[in-house]
Amino acid sequence: MGKSLNEIAKELKNCRKKAQLIYAFNGTGKTRLSREFKELIAPKSDADTEDGELASKKIIYYNAFTEDLFYWDNDLDNDIAPKLKIQPNDFTHWIFVNQGQDGRVIEIFQHYIDDKLTPHFNASYTIEDKGTEKKIPAFTEVTFSYERGNDERSDHIKISKGEESCFVWSVFYSLLEQVVHVLDEPDVNDRETHQFDQLEYVFIDDPVSSLDDNHLIELAVNLAQLIKESKSDLKFIITTHNPLFYNVLHNEFKKATFKKYFFKKEEDGQYNLTEQPNDAPFSYHLFLKAEIEKAIQTNQIQKYHFNFLRNILEKTSTFLGYENWGQLLPKMEDGKTNPYESRIINISSHSKHSAEEIVELTQNDKRVLAYLLREIKKNHKFNHWEEDI
Repeated sequence: MGKSLNEIAKELKNCRKKAQLIYAFNGTGKTRLSREFKELIAPKSDADTEDGELASKKIIYYNAFTEDLFYWDNDLDNDIAPKLKIQPNDFTHWIFVNQGQDGRVIEIFQHYIDDKLTPHFNASYTIEDKGTEKKIPAFTEVTFSYERGNDERSDHIKISKGEESCFVWSVFYSLLEQVVHVLDEPDVNDRETHQFDQLEYVFIDDPVSSLDDNHLIELAVNLAQLIKESKSDLKFIITTHNPLFYNVLHNEFKKATFKKYFFKKEEDGQYNLTEQPNDAPFSYHLFLKAEIEKAIQTNQIQKYHFNFLRNILEKTSTFLGYENWGQLLPKMEDGKTNPYESRIINISSHSKHSAEEIVELTQNDKRVLAYLLREIKKNHKFNHWEEDI
């Protein structure tokens, strides 16, 4: 039976493990879960908001709302100097103004992106706004340049969305390093700051999945290492839709110190948080296969199960070195694939074919799905092939 987000959040709160790792598909509700968990730990009545006092916070989190603290001023009038602006908030003020961590943020960002792509933080300055002088505080604007060497430099670059996401993560991660370092001092009186004395949880939702695989693995290893080095009672919850990121973290954490889950939204709008065994990593394509099999066995096949099948085909074709997933489909007597079978997978897994949208699957569509899964498992030797499907 499904649960509400509040019930799921309470389940996470009651866990005493150092880290909890959650896999969920995009659009399941990971960000909403992070907000629900935040409200459970520190309701709004506690003045624990993005721009509230840092010292009063019981939870800090990285999610879509964190990225919303950063927005572009594209200089539409002159079209020459786009800058990334930072909304007033306690996090970045503490990192940049109080701790002078701008150099560390740049170091992290360049490590994952490009050592020649350089962020520049503004000093304070004054502008005239409607006849009055307005002071722009330091560290509220960021511009980017590309240092080419030989004194060549391209200024005022508008970085990509993925690079922007990585920059925001670099800011957050530099804060996280400080948090862990400060709280590792067990004697509260000996800590260099009391800003984090109330902190209990860190909730991280899908950090920088736009990185290439090598850097994503490195990011996951670095994050896991920081969590493992943490000696305080601080607890971490990490959600992701990226199987590689999930599996790297799984392999880095010790079994006794963490739990891992699959988070799913049901058809009725309720949610399920299913604990996964810690003796094996999460196999994304095998999970999708199991979901299709369960739908076939219970006669609950939906259109999205064709999307699951396409995903299995894409990953399997990449692994086996085929040019496209259609080459994995069963062949007819003439050696060609059945055009209907590839067409129904395409239509059912891409909503852009609006004119050909299938509202309800026919019995023949369901039969085709079961047939295709059976043949793919048999032809490509998936383990545990059930003859009765």
